[in-house]
Amino acid sequence: MTQQPFAGRGAIDLSALKRPAPQQAPPAGGGDTMAAGAVGSTGSPYAVAVDDQNFQSVLQSSTTAPVVLVFHSPSQAPESTQMAADVADIVGQYDGRYLAGLVDVDAVPQIAQVIAQASQLPQLPVPLLMVFLDGRPAIQPIPGMVSREELSTLFNELGQQLTAQGITGRHQPLATAAPAEGDADEEPGPDPRYAPAQDALASGDIDAAVAEYQKLVDGNPADAEAAAGLAMAKVLQRTQGVDLNEARAAAAAAPDDIDAQIMVADLDLLGGHVEDSFARLVELVRRTSDKERDRAREHLIGLFAAVGNEDPRVLKGRQALASALY
Repeated sequence: MTQQPFAGRGAIDLSALKRPAPQQAPPAGGGDTMAAGAVGSTGSPYAVAVDDQNFQSVLQSSTTAPVVLVFHSPSQAPESTQMAADVADIVGQYDGRYLAGLVDVDAVPQIAQVIAQASQLPQLPVPLLMVFLDGRPAIQPIPGMVSREELSTLFNELGQQLTAQGITGRHQPLATAAPAEGDADEEPGPDPRYAPAQDALASGDIDAAVAEYQKLVDGNPADAEAAAGLAMAKVLQRTQGVDLNEARAAAAAAPDDIDAQIMVADLDLLGGHVEDSFARLVELVRRTSDKERDRAREHLIGLFAAVGNEDPRVLKGRQALASALY
């Protein structure tokens, strides 16, 4: 499932909702206004059941990192509730990269009406998945059922686009209950080891990000997250200032030019066209030999690391690479 890159649209007008009495503004990442009870109904520290009281604060938390809203209906489309549960579970695997907001349109039809009006739709389709960043829809809404595998692919691609744009914020886990005194099982926050590299990406200093990730990999070659961060930072470093159209024209004019083909593969990866990126390099491996083949193969393996070795597209890419080699 290839998605469009993040692209800001109009902010959602919340005036149609009846707001509760003014409360203290929630802290970044969701805060206590979304804590008690809500998490228990979703089973994830990065998912919240949305109602008219917390809807605004859920959207406001998209200024920290993306918020994924899933509109489902137990009465209209019972299977949509399973999709909402899948989103909550998958989002929880990204350690705050996303916050899932689950909207039961049977319980809160007024929220569905607000979103329908903002989207210029007579009625909101169910199920519907939307991604918000800075209070605005960040990609085209996705109507209809989406399989668990497709959801994983979607969040992987969005994560790559976030990294490419230097968006490194993370939501804090939502509290389910006040921790007991001396409780040692508190949910850990973001790993501070990655902060210097992520801060460098956020400020646009790609060279510094590469250097910081390289330190982590040198210190612990088994650190998969650092290795993936280094691989993606190097892609960003190689493509700085490159014009996509010029790069494509150069690759089309010289199909056996290793540098030209690698550049377009890098740009495709950053644009979310992961399969196209892999396929280009697999084909390059297939029709080259000796040092050129080794270089294309090694670069492809580096892109596998950038995407993540457990990603199903990487598994398919490895199979294609093996076929091309043998």
